[in-house]
Amino acid sequence: MAEDHIRYDILAQEALRGVMRKVLAEVARTGLPGNHHFFITFLTNAPGVRISPRLREKYPEQMTIVIQFQYWDLKVNDNGFEIGLSFTDVPERLEVPFAAVRGFYDPSVNFELEFDVKAEPAVEAEKPAKPAAEITRAPTSGKKSDAKKKAADAAGDDGASDEEAAAGGKSADVVSLDAFRKK
Repeated sequence: MAEDHIRYDILAQEALRGVMRKVLAEVARTGLPGNHHFFITFLTNAPGVRISPRLREKYPEQMTIVIQFQYWDLKVNDNGFEIGLSFTDVPERLEVPFAAVRGFYDPSVNFELEFDVKAEPAVEAEKPAKPAAEITRAPTSGKKSDAKKKAADAAGDDGASDEEAAAGGKSADVVSLDAFRKK
């Protein structure tokens, strides 16, 4: 196969992030139209993400927010967005760069975007190395898929099974082939 010097994969990701940016900017100006609402999943340890220490402790790797009824001060710029949300009746201000977003989902029209996001290298270096055999195995049945996480988040589940797996249970990670592709 020929080598992709143009990097269509990166161009496509940037274009799709532009869709999310445009939608959020319009919502910031005019509000949510009709039944539209969004689930946005992002890496909490990505560069530029600003969340409270309380939220970072509860969601050390990633979290999903819902933009629907109770949000305020949504501001969108070229690099990301800021929003006010309430978590267990505590108001919080979040700043999320678009580069940290893993998923954008509008269930009212079944529209979903998924992005390749790399975790912060410094944070990854702090974690103990995993044996190669463990990295290549499929996830265990106790781990939720992103779609199931969205449904669980909508139902009020805080994703504890992922945190429990990280805390003591053994689970495996799936590595994308992109991790081995020459860049």
